Amino acid sequence: MELELLPNKPTPESTEVGSYFVANYPPFSAWKPEHLPAALTALDRSSNGSGEAPPLGLYLHIPFCRKRCKFCYFRVYTDKNSGDVDYYMQALAREAALYADRPALAGRQFDFVYFGGGTPSFLSSEQLERLIERIRESWDWDHAREVTFECEPGTLKKSKLETIKSIGVTRLSLGIEHFDDEILEIGGRAHKSAEVYRAYEWAREVGFPQINIDLIAGMVGETDDKWRLTVEKALALDPDNVTIYQMEVPHNTVVAREAKAAHIPTPVASWAQKRAWVGHAFSEFEKAGYVVSSAYTLVKPSNHLGFVYRDALWHGADMVGTGVASFSHVGGVHYQNVDEWEEYTSALLDRDELPLARALPITDHQRLIREMILQLKLGRIDAGYFRAKFGAEITTHFADAFGSLVNEDLATVRGDDIRLTRAGLLRVDELLPRFYEPQYRGVRYT
Repeated sequence: MELELLPNKPTPESTEVGSYFVANYPPFSAWKPEHLPAALTALDRSSNGSGEAPPLGLYLHIPFCRKRCKFCYFRVYTDKNSGDVDYYMQALAREAALYADRPALAGRQFDFVYFGGGTPSFLSSEQLERLIERIRESWDWDHAREVTFECEPGTLKKSKLETIKSIGVTRLSLGIEHFDDEILEIGGRAHKSAEVYRAYEWAREVGFPQINIDLIAGMVGETDDKWRLTVEKALALDPDNVTIYQMEVPHNTVVAREAKAAHIPTPVASWAQKRAWVGHAFSEFEKAGYVVSSAYTLVKPSNHLGFVYRDALWHGADMVGTGVASFSHVGGVHYQNVDEWEEYTSALLDRDELPLARALPITDHQRLIREMILQLKLGRIDAGYFRAKFGAEITTHFADAFGSLVNEDLATVRGDDIRLTRAGLLRVDELLPRFYEPQYRGVRYT
Protein backbone atom coordinates (compact mmCIF):
# COMPACT_ATOMS: atom_id res chain seq x y z
CA MET A 1 0.00 0.00 0.00
CA GLU A 2 1.51 3.32 -1.05
CA LEU A 3 1.33 6.16 1.46
CA GLU A 4 1.26 9.75 0.37
CA LEU A 5 3.16 12.06 2.70
CA LEU A 6 1.00 15.13 3.17
CA PRO A 7 2.47 18.52 4.12
CA ASN A 8 2.13 19.48 7.79
CA LYS A 9 0.85 23.02 7.45
CA PRO A 10 -2.36 24.72 8.58
CA THR A 11 -5.32 23.27 6.66
CA PRO A 12 -8.86 22.24 7.64
CA GLU A 13 -7.30 18.83 8.38
CA SER A 14 -4.53 20.17 10.64
CA THR A 15 -4.19 18.72 14.12
CA GLU A 16 -5.18 21.68 16.23
CA VAL A 17 -5.21 21.90 20.02
CA GLY A 18 -8.29 20.23 21.49
CA SER A 19 -9.81 16.85 22.31
CA TYR A 20 -10.61 14.47 19.46
CA PHE A 21 -11.11 11.04 21.03
CA VAL A 22 -14.69 10.53 22.27
CA ALA A 23 -14.81 8.45 25.45
CA ASN A 24 -18.22 9.35 26.85
CA TYR A 25 -21.47 11.23 26.38
CA PRO A 26 -22.61 13.86 27.26
CA PRO A 27 -19.25 15.67 27.07
CA PHE A 28 -17.29 16.01 30.31
CA SER A 29 -17.73 19.78 30.25
CA ALA A 30 -21.43 19.22 31.09
CA TRP A 31 -20.57 17.45 34.37
CA LYS A 32 -21.02 19.85 37.31
CA PRO A 33 -20.47 19.89 41.12
CA GLU A 34 -24.14 20.72 41.68
CA HIS A 35 -25.08 17.27 40.37
CA LEU A 36 -23.08 15.38 43.03
CA PRO A 37 -26.20 14.59 45.11
CA ALA A 38 -27.44 12.53 42.15
CA ALA A 39 -24.26 10.43 42.25
CA LEU A 40 -24.62 9.77 45.98
CA THR A 41 -28.29 8.89 45.50
CA ALA A 42 -27.38 6.41 42.75
CA LEU A 43 -24.78 4.78 44.99
CA ASP A 44 -27.30 4.47 47.82
CA ARG A 45 -30.04 3.00 45.62
CA SER A 46 -30.16 -0.76 46.07
CA SER A 47 -30.17 -2.78 42.86
CA ASN A 48 -32.36 -5.42 44.54
CA GLY A 49 -35.78 -5.65 42.93
CA SER A 50 -34.89 -3.29 40.09
CA GLY A 51 -34.19 -5.94 37.51
CA GLU A 52 -30.90 -7.53 36.57
CA ALA A 53 -27.97 -5.25 37.36
CA PRO A 54 -25.56 -4.49 34.49
CA PRO A 55 -21.99 -5.81 34.59
CA LEU A 56 -19.76 -4.02 37.11
CA GLY A 57 -16.17 -2.96 36.56
CA LEU A 58 -13.40 -1.48 38.68
CA TYR A 59 -10.85 1.03 37.40
CA LEU A 60 -7.75 1.73 39.52
CA HIS A 61 -5.78 4.84 38.56
CA ILE A 62 -2.06 4.58 39.29
CA PRO A 63 -0.88 8.15 38.51
CA PHE A 64 2.90 7.71 38.62
CA CYS A 65 5.34 7.89 35.71
CA ARG A 66 9.11 8.04 35.29
CA LYS A 67 8.64 10.96 32.87
CA ARG A 68 5.66 12.91 31.58
CA CYS A 69 5.21 12.34 27.85
CA LYS A 70 4.77 15.52 25.85
CA PHE A 71 1.45 14.25 24.48
CA CYS A 72 0.05 13.01 27.81
CA TYR A 73 -3.17 14.58 29.10
CA PHE A 74 -3.82 12.32 32.10
CA ARG A 75 -3.38 13.21 35.76
CA VAL A 76 0.11 11.86 36.45
CA TYR A 77 3.01 12.64 38.80
CA THR A 78 6.74 12.27 38.18
CA ASP A 79 8.00 13.78 41.45
CA LYS A 80 6.72 11.37 44.12
CA ASN A 81 8.96 9.29 46.39
CA SER A 82 8.21 5.86 47.83
CA GLY A 83 6.54 7.39 50.89
CA ASP A 84 4.24 9.42 48.67
CA VAL A 85 3.40 6.35 46.62
CA ASP A 86 2.49 4.34 49.71
CA TYR A 87 0.36 7.22 51.04
CA TYR A 88 -1.57 7.30 47.76
CA MET A 89 -1.99 3.52 47.83
CA GLN A 90 -3.53 3.82 51.30
CA ALA A 91 -6.00 6.37 49.93
CA LEU A 92 -6.80 4.20 46.90
CA ALA A 93 -7.48 1.15 49.07
CA ARG A 94 -9.62 3.24 51.42
CA GLU A 95 -11.65 4.52 48.47
CA ALA A 96 -12.30 0.96 47.32
CA ALA A 97 -13.39 0.04 50.85
CA LEU A 98 -15.85 2.96 51.04
CA TYR A 99 -17.60 1.60 47.95
CA ALA A 100 -17.98 -1.93 49.29
CA ASP A 101 -21.02 -1.23 51.45
CA ARG A 102 -22.85 1.21 49.16
CA PRO A 103 -26.28 -0.35 48.45
CA ALA A 104 -25.90 -0.07 44.66
CA LEU A 105 -22.70 -2.15 44.79
CA ALA A 106 -23.03 -4.40 47.82
CA GLY A 107 -22.87 -8.07 46.95
CA ARG A 108 -22.01 -7.52 43.29
CA GLN A 109 -18.96 -9.13 41.68
CA PHE A 110 -16.56 -7.37 39.36
CA ASP A 111 -16.90 -8.49 35.77
CA PHE A 112 -13.73 -6.65 34.74
CA VAL A 113 -10.87 -4.76 36.42
CA TYR A 114 -8.53 -2.27 34.78
CA PHE A 115 -5.24 -0.94 36.19
CA GLY A 116 -4.57 2.27 34.27
CA GLY A 117 -2.47 5.35 34.58
CA GLY A 118 -0.08 6.90 34.55
CA THR A 119 2.00 3.77 34.74
CA PRO A 120 0.70 0.93 36.93
CA SER A 121 3.98 -0.92 36.35
CA PHE A 122 5.77 2.01 38.02
CA LEU A 123 4.90 0.26 41.29
CA SER A 124 7.44 -2.15 42.70
CA SER A 125 6.37 -5.74 43.26
CA GLU A 126 6.20 -5.04 47.00
CA GLN A 127 4.03 -1.94 46.53
CA LEU A 128 1.70 -3.78 44.19
CA GLU A 129 1.34 -6.72 46.55
CA ARG A 130 0.65 -4.35 49.45
CA LEU A 131 -2.04 -2.53 47.45
CA ILE A 132 -3.80 -5.74 46.46
CA GLU A 133 -3.69 -7.02 50.05
CA ARG A 134 -5.38 -3.81 51.23
CA ILE A 135 -8.05 -3.87 48.52
CA ARG A 136 -8.84 -7.53 49.11
CA GLU A 137 -9.98 -6.64 52.62
CA SER A 138 -13.14 -5.29 50.98
CA TRP A 139 -13.20 -6.56 47.36
CA ASP A 140 -11.81 -9.34 45.23
CA TRP A 141 -11.92 -10.07 41.51
CA ASP A 142 -11.67 -13.83 41.59
CA HIS A 143 -14.70 -14.09 39.29
CA ALA A 144 -13.72 -11.28 36.90
CA ARG A 145 -13.71 -12.29 33.25
CA GLU A 146 -10.80 -9.94 32.55
CA VAL A 147 -8.14 -8.07 34.54
CA THR A 148 -6.07 -5.63 32.45
CA PHE A 149 -2.78 -4.06 33.54
CA GLU A 150 -1.02 -1.26 31.63
CA CYS A 151 2.78 -1.31 31.50
CA GLU A 152 5.61 0.94 30.36
CA PRO A 153 8.32 -1.41 29.03
CA GLY A 154 11.20 0.27 30.85
CA THR A 155 9.63 -0.30 34.27
CA LEU A 156 9.50 -4.08 33.93
CA LYS A 157 11.54 -6.97 35.19
CA LYS A 158 10.61 -10.60 34.81
CA SER A 159 10.02 -10.88 38.55
CA LYS A 160 7.63 -7.91 38.48
CA LEU A 161 5.71 -9.46 35.58
CA GLU A 162 5.39 -12.63 37.65
CA THR A 163 3.92 -10.54 40.48
CA ILE A 164 1.52 -8.86 38.06
CA LYS A 165 0.33 -12.23 36.81
CA SER A 166 -0.04 -13.53 40.36
CA ILE A 167 -2.68 -10.89 41.22
CA GLY A 168 -4.94 -12.28 38.51
CA VAL A 169 -4.02 -10.19 35.46
CA THR A 170 -5.25 -11.82 32.26
CA ARG A 171 -4.55 -9.02 29.78
CA LEU A 172 -1.22 -7.23 29.75
CA SER A 173 -1.08 -4.00 27.74
CA LEU A 174 2.37 -2.73 26.75
CA GLY A 175 2.62 0.97 25.91
CA ILE A 176 5.17 0.68 23.12
CA GLU A 177 3.85 3.64 21.06
CA HIS A 178 6.69 3.44 18.50
CA PHE A 179 9.89 1.54 17.69
CA ASP A 180 11.96 4.53 16.55
CA ASP A 181 14.14 5.76 19.42
CA GLU A 182 14.36 9.31 18.09
CA ILE A 183 10.56 9.60 17.92
CA LEU A 184 10.25 8.14 21.42
CA GLU A 185 12.76 10.69 22.74
CA ILE A 186 11.07 13.63 21.00
CA GLY A 187 7.75 12.55 22.51
CA GLY A 188 9.23 12.38 25.99
CA ARG A 189 8.80 8.63 26.41
CA ALA A 190 10.89 7.11 29.19
CA HIS A 191 11.69 3.87 27.35
CA LYS A 192 13.63 2.95 24.22
CA SER A 193 13.07 0.15 21.74
CA ALA A 194 15.59 -2.23 23.36
CA GLU A 195 13.46 -2.24 26.50
CA VAL A 196 10.39 -3.11 24.44
CA TYR A 197 11.93 -6.33 23.15
CA ARG A 198 13.22 -7.35 26.56
CA ALA A 199 9.88 -6.69 28.29
CA TYR A 200 7.89 -8.45 25.59
CA GLU A 201 10.07 -11.56 25.79
CA TRP A 202 9.65 -11.69 29.57
CA ALA A 203 5.88 -11.25 29.26
CA ARG A 204 5.67 -14.19 26.87
CA GLU A 205 7.80 -16.31 29.19
CA VAL A 206 5.56 -15.49 32.16
CA GLY A 207 2.56 -16.59 30.10
CA PHE A 208 -0.18 -13.96 30.12
CA PRO A 209 -3.32 -15.16 28.32
CA GLN A 210 -3.47 -11.92 26.31
CA ILE A 211 -0.78 -9.40 25.40
CA ASN A 212 -1.78 -6.15 23.76
CA ILE A 213 0.63 -3.58 22.37
CA ASP A 214 -0.19 0.11 21.93
CA LEU A 215 1.05 2.21 19.01
CA ILE A 216 0.46 5.87 18.14
CA ALA A 217 0.32 7.11 14.57
CA GLY A 218 1.48 10.66 14.01
CA MET A 219 3.92 11.24 16.84
CA VAL A 220 6.16 14.26 16.32
CA GLY A 221 8.91 13.33 13.84
CA GLU A 222 6.87 10.62 12.10
CA THR A 223 7.62 9.79 8.46
CA ASP A 224 6.32 7.22 6.00
CA ASP A 225 9.46 5.12 6.32
CA LYS A 226 9.55 5.23 10.12
CA TRP A 227 5.88 4.25 10.36
CA ARG A 228 6.30 1.41 7.88
CA LEU A 229 9.21 0.07 9.93
CA THR A 230 7.25 0.37 13.18
CA VAL A 231 4.39 -1.63 11.66
CA GLU A 232 6.84 -4.29 10.47
CA LYS A 233 8.42 -4.56 13.93
CA ALA A 234 5.02 -4.72 15.62
CA LEU A 235 3.99 -7.54 13.30
CA ALA A 236 7.20 -9.41 14.06
CA LEU A 237 6.29 -9.49 17.77
CA ASP A 238 3.14 -11.43 16.87
CA PRO A 239 0.98 -9.88 19.63
CA ASP A 240 -2.50 -11.11 20.46
CA ASN A 241 -3.99 -7.62 20.13
CA VAL A 242 -2.80 -4.29 18.72
CA THR A 243 -4.20 -0.88 19.62
CA ILE A 244 -3.37 2.05 17.33
CA TYR A 245 -4.31 5.59 18.26
CA GLN A 246 -4.10 8.70 16.12
CA MET A 247 -2.12 11.43 17.86
CA GLU A 248 -4.26 14.24 19.24
CA VAL A 249 -3.20 17.38 21.14
CA PRO A 250 -5.48 18.06 24.12
CA HIS A 251 -5.22 21.42 25.85
CA ASN A 252 -3.19 20.28 28.87
CA THR A 253 -0.32 18.61 26.97
CA VAL A 254 3.24 19.91 26.65
CA VAL A 255 2.87 19.91 22.85
CA ALA A 256 -0.20 22.17 23.12
CA ARG A 257 1.44 24.59 25.55
CA GLU A 258 4.58 24.88 23.43
CA ALA A 259 2.58 25.52 20.24
CA LYS A 260 0.45 28.16 21.96
CA ALA A 261 3.48 29.91 23.48
CA ALA A 262 5.24 30.08 20.11
CA HIS A 263 2.02 31.01 18.22
CA ILE A 264 2.62 28.20 15.74
CA PRO A 265 0.59 25.21 14.54
CA THR A 266 1.15 21.98 16.42
CA PRO A 267 4.02 19.89 14.96
CA VAL A 268 1.70 16.92 14.46
CA ALA A 269 0.77 15.44 11.09
CA SER A 270 -2.62 16.20 9.56
CA TRP A 271 -5.60 13.99 10.28
CA ALA A 272 -5.60 12.80 6.67
CA GLN A 273 -1.99 11.71 7.04
CA LYS A 274 -2.65 9.91 10.30
CA ARG A 275 -5.62 8.12 8.79
CA ALA A 276 -3.38 6.99 5.92
CA TRP A 277 -0.83 5.63 8.38
CA VAL A 278 -3.43 3.76 10.42
CA GLY A 279 -5.00 2.48 7.21
CA HIS A 280 -1.61 1.12 6.17
CA ALA A 281 -1.19 -0.63 9.53
CA PHE A 282 -4.67 -2.14 9.31
CA SER A 283 -3.92 -3.45 5.82
CA GLU A 284 -0.59 -5.00 6.83
CA PHE A 285 -2.00 -6.68 9.92
CA GLU A 286 -4.98 -7.98 7.95
CA LYS A 287 -2.57 -9.59 5.49
CA ALA A 288 -1.07 -11.41 8.48
CA GLY A 289 -4.46 -12.78 9.55
CA TYR A 290 -5.54 -10.15 12.07
CA VAL A 291 -9.09 -8.78 12.13
CA VAL A 292 -10.05 -5.15 12.68
CA SER A 293 -12.29 -5.11 15.77
CA SER A 294 -12.68 -1.35 16.22
CA ALA A 295 -11.38 1.97 14.96
CA TYR A 296 -8.27 1.39 17.06
CA THR A 297 -7.83 -2.36 17.53
CA LEU A 298 -6.79 -5.44 15.65
CA VAL A 299 -6.99 -8.95 17.05
CA LYS A 300 -5.64 -12.32 16.11
CA PRO A 301 -8.79 -14.51 15.99
CA SER A 302 -6.99 -17.68 17.04
CA ASN A 303 -5.72 -16.07 20.26
CA HIS A 304 -8.42 -13.48 20.95
CA LEU A 305 -10.23 -13.81 24.27
CA GLY A 306 -12.31 -10.66 23.87
CA PHE A 307 -11.92 -7.19 25.36
CA VAL A 308 -14.38 -7.20 28.23
CA TYR A 309 -13.50 -3.72 29.54
CA ARG A 310 -14.30 -2.08 26.21
CA ASP A 311 -17.32 -4.12 25.24
CA ALA A 312 -18.96 -3.94 28.68
CA LEU A 313 -18.56 -0.17 28.95
CA TRP A 314 -19.81 0.37 25.41
CA HIS A 315 -22.93 -1.65 26.23
CA GLY A 316 -23.88 0.24 29.40
CA ALA A 317 -21.95 -1.43 32.22
CA ASP A 318 -21.47 0.26 35.58
CA MET A 319 -17.88 1.12 36.48
CA VAL A 320 -16.38 2.43 39.70
CA GLY A 321 -13.34 4.56 38.96
CA THR A 322 -10.93 4.88 41.88
CA GLY A 323 -7.94 7.20 42.10
CA VAL A 324 -7.29 10.87 41.54
CA ALA A 325 -9.37 12.34 38.66
CA SER A 326 -10.97 8.96 37.82
CA PHE A 327 -14.32 8.68 36.07
CA SER A 328 -17.25 6.48 37.07
CA HIS A 329 -20.72 5.55 35.84
CA VAL A 330 -23.17 3.96 38.28
CA GLY A 331 -26.93 3.69 38.08
CA GLY A 332 -27.35 6.15 35.22
CA VAL A 333 -25.11 8.85 36.72
CA HIS A 334 -21.67 9.93 35.49
CA TYR A 335 -19.26 11.32 38.07
CA GLN A 336 -15.58 12.17 38.46
CA ASN A 337 -13.16 12.36 41.38
CA VAL A 338 -11.25 15.49 42.36
CA ASP A 339 -8.15 16.00 40.23
CA GLU A 340 -5.61 17.25 42.78
CA TRP A 341 -3.39 15.07 44.99
CA GLU A 342 -4.06 16.94 48.23
CA GLU A 343 -7.83 17.06 47.73
CA TYR A 344 -7.95 13.37 46.88
CA THR A 345 -5.83 12.05 49.73
CA SER A 346 -7.34 14.42 52.30
CA ALA A 347 -10.91 13.41 51.47
CA LEU A 348 -10.09 9.76 52.02
CA LEU A 349 -7.48 9.71 54.77
CA ASP A 350 -8.52 12.77 56.80
CA ARG A 351 -12.32 12.92 56.30
CA ASP A 352 -13.05 9.31 55.30
CA GLU A 353 -15.32 10.31 52.44
CA LEU A 354 -15.50 9.69 48.72
CA PRO A 355 -13.43 12.30 46.80
CA LEU A 356 -16.11 13.34 44.31
CA ALA A 357 -15.83 16.53 42.23
CA ARG A 358 -18.58 16.66 39.59
CA ALA A 359 -21.39 14.56 38.17
CA LEU A 360 -24.20 14.36 35.63
CA PRO A 361 -27.36 12.25 35.78
CA ILE A 362 -28.30 11.22 32.26
CA THR A 363 -31.62 10.51 30.61
CA ASP A 364 -32.56 7.27 28.87
CA HIS A 365 -32.17 9.06 25.54
CA GLN A 366 -28.65 10.14 26.48
CA ARG A 367 -27.84 6.57 27.51
CA LEU A 368 -28.99 5.46 24.07
CA ILE A 369 -26.79 8.06 22.35
CA ARG A 370 -23.84 7.12 24.55
CA GLU A 371 -24.07 3.42 23.71
CA MET A 372 -24.77 4.07 20.04
CA ILE A 373 -21.82 6.36 19.41
CA LEU A 374 -19.42 4.19 21.40
CA GLN A 375 -20.54 1.04 19.59
CA LEU A 376 -20.12 2.82 16.25
CA LYS A 377 -16.40 2.70 17.03
CA LEU A 378 -16.68 -1.05 16.43
CA GLY A 379 -17.51 -0.23 12.82
CA ARG A 380 -20.94 -1.83 12.96
CA ILE A 381 -24.08 -1.61 15.07
CA ASP A 382 -27.37 -3.50 15.14
CA ALA A 383 -30.47 -1.30 15.22
CA GLY A 384 -32.34 -4.23 16.75
CA TYR A 385 -30.21 -3.98 19.90
CA PHE A 386 -31.41 -0.42 20.52
CA ARG A 387 -35.00 -1.31 19.69
CA ALA A 388 -34.94 -4.11 22.26
CA LYS A 389 -33.11 -2.17 24.99
CA PHE A 390 -34.49 1.35 24.55
CA GLY A 391 -37.60 0.91 22.42
CA ALA A 392 -36.10 3.27 19.86
CA GLU A 393 -35.82 3.14 16.08
CA ILE A 394 -32.40 4.71 15.66
CA THR A 395 -32.47 4.73 11.86
CA THR A 396 -35.59 6.89 12.04
CA HIS A 397 -34.68 9.13 14.98
CA PHE A 398 -31.17 9.76 13.66
CA ALA A 399 -32.11 9.63 9.98
CA ASP A 400 -30.32 12.88 9.13
CA ALA A 401 -27.06 11.81 10.78
CA PHE A 402 -27.04 8.34 9.25
CA GLY A 403 -28.13 9.77 5.90
CA SER A 404 -25.21 12.17 5.85
CA LEU A 405 -22.77 9.32 6.51
CA VAL A 406 -24.27 7.25 3.71
CA ASN A 407 -24.22 10.18 1.28
CA GLU A 408 -20.51 10.74 2.04
CA ASP A 409 -19.68 7.02 1.55
CA LEU A 410 -18.76 6.75 5.22
CA ALA A 411 -21.46 4.21 6.13
CA THR A 412 -24.03 1.78 4.78
CA VAL A 413 -27.48 1.11 6.23
CA ARG A 414 -29.21 -2.12 5.23
CA GLY A 415 -32.20 -2.76 7.46
CA ASP A 416 -30.93 -3.13 11.03
CA ASP A 417 -27.33 -3.58 9.88
CA ILE A 418 -25.39 -0.32 10.06
CA ARG A 419 -21.72 -0.39 9.08
CA LEU A 420 -19.02 2.20 8.69
CA THR A 421 -16.85 1.97 5.61
CA ARG A 422 -13.11 1.82 6.22
CA ALA A 423 -12.93 5.56 5.51
CA GLY A 424 -15.66 6.16 8.08
CA LEU A 425 -14.04 3.93 10.67
CA LEU A 426 -10.70 5.74 10.40
CA ARG A 427 -12.37 9.07 11.22
CA VAL A 428 -15.14 7.85 13.53
CA ASP A 429 -14.43 10.23 16.45
CA GLU A 430 -14.83 13.19 14.10
CA LEU A 431 -18.24 11.86 12.98
CA LEU A 432 -19.84 11.10 16.35
CA PRO A 433 -20.94 14.68 17.22
CA ARG A 434 -23.48 14.40 14.40
CA PHE A 435 -25.51 12.27 16.82
CA TYR A 436 -25.23 14.66 19.79
CA GLU A 437 -28.17 16.59 21.17
CA PRO A 438 -28.10 20.21 19.88
CA GLN A 439 -26.93 21.70 23.20
CA TYR A 440 -23.76 19.60 23.15
CA ARG A 441 -22.62 20.27 19.60
CA GLY A 442 -19.65 22.57 19.33
CA VAL A 443 -18.99 22.74 23.08
CA ARG A 444 -15.62 22.03 24.64
CA TYR A 445 -15.38 18.29 25.27
CA THR A 446 -13.62 18.40 28.64
